[in-house]
Amino acid sequence: MSALPERYQRYAHPGPRPVHGEVELQAERDPIVWVPDAYGEMVPMLRSHAPVLPDATPPRDLAPQPVFDPLAQRLVGAGVGAGAAGAGLGWGIGQAAAGVATIGGSTAVVAMLALWLLARASRPSVHVRQEVHNHARWFGKNTTNLG
Repeated sequence: MSALPERYQRYAHPGPRPVHGEVELQAERDPIVWVPDAYGEMVPMLRSHAPVLPDATPPRDLAPQPVFDPLAQRLVGAGVGAGAAGAGLGWGIGQAAAGVATIGGSTAVVAMLALWLLARASRPSVHVRQEVHNHARWFGKNTTNLG
């Protein structure tokens, strides 16, 4: 039994609804989509009847891959660079040592004296002299002259 008052219960019987009075809501309607047919033409179809499209494949990275491992290239480059720097440093020290070995005792003394004189001559001597004159006048007026 229904909880409606008795005078309205005759309208609330649970029978089938008449077909001519049905209301179709927009949200309940299956939307129409356009899909290509076997000939490539687009045809309308209900979305519930349309074929399921496969998931899109993610984009691939088509950049060429390096032939050698980049980390290995860096390690080899660092080793070659360090070896070349060490060889160059050793060669340079050897050349300097050969030059120093040819200097005699008197030549070294003359060279040191020349360096000492050059260092002494390059120092400028500066003398600063500053004079300040203060003049006091009447009623607290003072002037200062830098001479």
